[in-house]
Amino acid sequence: QVQLVESGGGLVQAGGSLRLSCAASGSIFRIYTMGWYRQAPGKQRDLVATITSGASTNYADSVKGRFTISRDNAKNTVYLQMNSLKPEDTAVYYCTIRYPGGMNDWGKGTLVTVSS
Repeated sequence: QVQLVESGGGLVQAGGSLRLSCAASGSIFRIYTMGWYRQAPGKQRDLVATITSGASTNYADSVKGRFTISRDNAKNTVYLQMNSLKPEDTAVYYCTIRYPGGMNDWGKGTLVTVSS
């Protein structure tokens, strides 16, 4: 029901930074928890970060201290600021919205490649 469009991925050298954006459709974006997941080739999709409607955040241990998730409800947009990037961060990054009851919508993903 909600359309999610990610942007901001690309190729970056280890130690560099990128900011991902996820633009969502709909007028009730503000009440939902949002998240970022990532999936490397041949691997399972893993949680990166979440942010609630009240702006409480949660991070995977692997990105804690390096990544920051935020949201701008007026723009229906969630962001992922990624600093000190490592080759292990290379993956397709997906934006998700979580509805009450546990159902999700997903974006198509944006590729982040970190070279060493």
